[in-house]
This record gives sequence, structure tokens and C-alpha cells, in this order.
Amino acid sequence: MSFWENFWNIFWWFFCVYAFFALLWALFAVVGDLFRDDKLSGWWKAIWVIFLAFVPFLSLLVYLIARGKGMTERSMERALKHREASDAYIRGVAAASPSEEIAKARALLDSGTISADEFDRIKGKVLV
Repeated sequence: MSFWENFWNIFWWFFCVYAFFALLWALFAVVGDLFRDDKLSGWWKAIWVIFLAFVPFLSLLVYLIARGKGMTERSMERALKHREASDAYIRGVAAASPSEEIAKARALLDSGTISADEFDRIKGKVLV
């Protein structure tokens, strides 16, 4: 009988630890959203933080009900901005198109910087 008592005690302990970390994650998510929101005044942010500090569970529920849709919209906007910045960076560092590479090589050939054999090698690499 003591085995089952210990098993359920261990199970309960793991559940409590999981619930505690879930509460912490939700608190950090809400506080992060509060401070990223440009439309909310500083006084309202301070009031939300005070309520989150003293009545965390109830405040989290009220915040998610009252401002959950805006929280999602702000998160999506931020993700879109990060994606656009990432795409712009990738386009900036990515190799040029094959026609641009051949045009650059042709300009080098015309200026005499490279020989016709080197031009053919560059053209062959680009077209493969």
C-alpha cells in the first residue's frame, strides 16, 4: 500500500512543479506583452504589474480575457517584422543570380582582368 501512496505523492509533486512553471511562463508572457505594447500608458502598465504581483492567477485570467486578442495580434506583428528582417538579410547575403554572375565575369573579361579561359570556367560553374 505504501508504494501507491508514494507513487501518487510523486505524481502530485510533478504536477505541482509543472503548474508552477506554467504559471511562471504565463506571467513572463503577459509582462513581456505589457511592456511591448506602445498603446498602453505607463500607469495602466503599473496597475497590471501590481495586480500580477499580488493576485497572479486571477490577473492572468482577466488579462487573457480582456487583452488576449491584442496580445495575439502584437505577437503576429512582431513575428512578421522578424521574418521580413530575416528575409531581407538573406536576400542581402545570398549569391547573385546566374545572369548577374555572368555579367560580372563578362565585365572582368572586357576590362582584361581575367582571361577567356577563366571566363569560361566561371560561366560553367554558374550554369551548373
